This record gives sequence, C-alpha cells and structure tokens, in this order.
Amino acid sequence: MHTALLILNAGSSSLKFAVYQADAAGSLQAGYRGVIEEIGRNGRFQVFHAPDAGGPIDQAVSVANHEQALKQVLDWLETRHPGLAFRAAGHRVVHGGADYILPVRVDAAVMADLEKLIPLSPLHQPHNLAGIRALARLRPDLPQVACFDTAFHHTLPPLARHFALPRELGERGIRRYGFHGLSYEHIASVLPDYLGTAAEGRVVVAHLGNGASLCAMRGRCSVETSMSFTPLDGIPMASRCGALDPGVLLYLLREEGMSLEQLDDLLHRRSGLLGVSGTSGDVRTLLESSHPHAAEALDLFAYRTSQAIAGHAVALEGIDALVFTAGIGEHAAAVRAAICRHLAWLGLTLDEDANQRHGPCISHPHSRIAAWVIPTNEEKVIARHAWALTGPASL
Repeated sequence: MHTALLILNAGSSSLKFAVYQADAAGSLQAGYRGVIEEIGRNGRFQVFHAPDAGGPIDQAVSVANHEQALKQVLDWLETRHPGLAFRAAGHRVVHGGADYILPVRVDAAVMADLEKLIPLSPLHQPHNLAGIRALARLRPDLPQVACFDTAFHHTLPPLARHFALPRELGERGIRRYGFHGLSYEHIASVLPDYLGTAAEGRVVVAHLGNGASLCAMRGRCSVETSMSFTPLDGIPMASRCGALDPGVLLYLLREEGMSLEQLDDLLHRRSGLLGVSGTSGDVRTLLESSHPHAAEALDLFAYRTSQAIAGHAVALEGIDALVFTAGIGEHAAAVRAAICRHLAWLGLTLDEDANQRHGPCISHPHSRIAAWVIPTNEEKVIARHAWALTGPASL
C-alpha cells in the first residue's frame, strides 16, 4: 500500500516539495520539506525538514528545467528513504477558472482545460503545469491531483464577482476570481480551534506574504476578496503594484510609449514595496533599513491593507475577527501593529506584548475586534485532497 504523498508547488524558477505520510490512524503527518531554487541558473537545493536526522540541507545544484529539478528531488528522496513509495502527488495550481471549483484528478482533458487558463495567470499557470508534465514523464503511473487557488472563492456572491464592464465580457470569463484559496481553506479549517463558535461569524483573513491578499469570510466561506481577475489586483505586494487606476496603464502605453512586455514587467516585477522603496521588496530588509523610502513603502503597505480590510467590512456588515497569516502576517509584528493602528476606529485594540510574541491572540481582551496570528499550511490542504481523491473509494 502506498502511504506517502508528494506535494509540489512549481514556480517560475523554483520547485517546492513536501512529503506527507499517513500514520496508523490515517492522520497525515508532514515529513520532508524543501525547495530547489534558481532553476536554469546556479541553483540551490535546500531541505528545511528531514525527520530521519541529518538536519537542514543547503547545497549547490545545476538543473536546467523543472523535470531535472524534480528528478533531483526524487533521487534524493529515494536515497534518503529507500522504502518510500508514493500513492499520489498533489500540485498547487493557481487558476482553475470558473469550472474547477474542487480538486481534481489530472488527465489529458483536465490539462487541456488548464492550459486554456494560462492567459489569466501567465506568471504562475505555465510553471504549475510544467511540474505536472515533468512528473508524468518521470512517474507515468503515479496519480496526480490538481488543487486550485481560485476554488475557495467560488462562493463569492454575484456582486463580488462582477466588474462594471459590458456583460458580454463577463460571460467570456472576465470576472473576479480571487486567489490564495489554499491558504484561506486551511485557515477556515482551523478557525474553530482558535475562535470557537466565533469562527462562523464575520472574519477577515489577511494573507500577507510576497504575494498578499485579503478574504472576508462568513460561515468560513469566502464572500469577498481583494485579488480579482489576476493575482496583480488588490493591496500592494513585494514587487506587484496591487490596485491601480486603469488610466495609468493607458497613459503609460500612449504617452510613455511602453510596450506590453515593459508594462507587464513594471506591474509584476518593479512595483509594490520594491518600487516604492527603490531598494527591496522584502519586508525584513525594509524594517532593518534607515532609508526614508523604506519606511514610506511599509507605511503605504499598512495604509492600503487597512483600507482594504475596512472595505471588506462592508461585505460582512462588520468585523468580529481579523486573522494575520503567511510570511509577513505571521512574523512581522511591526507591520501588524501599523495595520491595527489604522483600524483602531473600528474598535480594534492591539495588545502590544502579545503582538511581539506573535500571538496567537494579539488583541486586548476588551477589543471589539479580536485579532489573531494563525500559521497557514497550504501543503497540508493539498495533501488532504490528494489523499481523498486517490483512496480506494475514489478508484
């Protein structure tokens, strides 16, 4: 019986991996976790967690593409754990479009559908699919499961899905989809452990990382989110601009003579915290910097994020709890504090000491809005779905 799952998240120049195994009670437990970075260049192979001893691994590798990177991972796993056998692989796929609202076993028809969605997520979708293809070549008999970042938001009501564009464009798929759904799904699953019955109430989750977005939940279902047609919309990010006056784009095309390629590069890779600071998109670097532009970038991030949180209160008709998660949300106490200060008028009172300890509860006992820090775990969500879709009952 194959009891292990391989979890993959293929990016443009990286391949993150994790191994989950089932214990005697059928509970999924995390095993190995790591990444190969800088695929196609002088790369690094890092293992953050290896339960069979040996400690963290960080070594140079040279791999030209995702298939070579995946072979490196599989060869290392087989050397480290010769008896390891995989029951299935689960993949993070950013876009599932309007049709894929649940995880799915991958076959040729599914791949053809997902390839059609590449224009909706050109920075992520091609690489997600490259990981699936690579594994199909290396392990053709291994079942693969695609889990979608858009799927959690299929509960968005019509008012939250529509743009104010001609209706026929919406019928052709130009609508708000939302992203980071695997992270939000995990937070929704553990909310009762932290909030108790309040988990079913009005909760805004702030997934703040290299990519950043918000999700308003009622009954632990998505009713509003800040990202929309692409992962470029919403609050500012490390190098992405977030929400922008469309007239700026027209101006850059007409008056500055930018090409579509230059505009794409500007919006995705040269904006956000990096663009405003002029030095870095990494919050850790900016917090350590004494340059006023670094402080301005962080202030803008906190201001725009708090504005968007307040906007999500409209969808919920109030906020009972605010949850911070992902890299910045879980670890940057100063950023959380700045956001909470902007929301004091809503009745959010921060417990400064608890915030410095990273929670889990970081609001004052008398605060009208509870604020929490809850770690996310997208890999576990993918593992759970891959296990469910490849068990005996699913065959």
